[in-house]
Amino acid sequence: MNSNKKTFKQYMHEWLYSNDGYYSTYKEIGKEGDFYTSVSTSSFFGGAIAKKIIDEIQNGNLKENTTILEIGAHHGYLLADIIQFIYTLKPELLKSLNFAIVERFEHLQKFQKEYMKESFGNEINLIHYNDINEVKLDSAFILANEIFDAFACELVLEKENILYQAFLEDEKIVFEKCEDKKLLEHCKKYSLSKGEVCLDYEEFIKTIDLNIKNFHFLTFDYGDRFYRNDFSTRVYKNHEVLPIFDKKINLQTSYKTSDITYDVCFNYLIDIFEENNITDIKFDTQMNSLVNFGVIELLEILKAHTSESVYLKELQKVKLLIEPTGMGDRFKTLYVKK
Repeated sequence: MNSNKKTFKQYMHEWLYSNDGYYSTYKEIGKEGDFYTSVSTSSFFGGAIAKKIIDEIQNGNLKENTTILEIGAHHGYLLADIIQFIYTLKPELLKSLNFAIVERFEHLQKFQKEYMKESFGNEINLIHYNDINEVKLDSAFILANEIFDAFACELVLEKENILYQAFLEDEKIVFEKCEDKKLLEHCKKYSLSKGEVCLDYEEFIKTIDLNIKNFHFLTFDYGDRFYRNDFSTRVYKNHEVLPIFDKKINLQTSYKTSDITYDVCFNYLIDIFEENNITDIKFDTQMNSLVNFGVIELLEILKAHTSESVYLKELQKVKLLIEPTGMGDRFKTLYVKK
């Protein structure tokens, strides 16, 4: 490989995670940023998760001193929302629960600490880990919101029964015959002829399994149960979405200044957990998961304790989270128990 050529995975990793990459600086999410997330849409997203955690503790499925661990918390807003709803619904649990974040970027750790301090004073003791390898726990409720679509991936394309892999050469995507044995085996196993592959999921899940004795693992992400056999990689900038092969996209100007993401194949994640002898796995839509967690009941509690205008405002936000034609179906969830 010449000095100007790299795999798409290497290119995407540098785009997002290098010292001057997209995630290396503070980024707004929501109206002022490049995209919206469920967290930026409504605090009731975290509220529904908080209610689920409380229910699991009351049912004896989680310990009262478990650690709520968020991986890739960005600004820490989701964990803060969860803490706030636990305080509202079952405040005594804040005395026994532990809270932690896995965050590689020092500037985001600093922001998260300051935000938690500003929100809860000294009531919450937040632990930071630089990497998932550092986490050693007996019990945890693990949150991974939109984490898998931020793993750098390879792009593959099959033509005439030959698999090709994407490379970046002189700021252009080119496909060359794939020589990567693991990539070839993966595409054969899943009958994948076109799309994205991230083999790093396997090490990530294996590490969690080895380091945490008992856990509930909850993830929300763009994607579907099976590979679609199409490219989903896209770039977000100022709420404009451009597919990676769109003629309007300029890789030179988008590189490190825009977010880049893709759809996740949940069946592959399920297989990895099962290969690690974990079988209590539930795949669903975000809509069904949030409703099952109790988001509607939370709205009813709000309705009984606030003005109609406040209630209706929050109701509209929650509708965005669960509407079948939007976030409710576009985002999928995986809830895994070990």
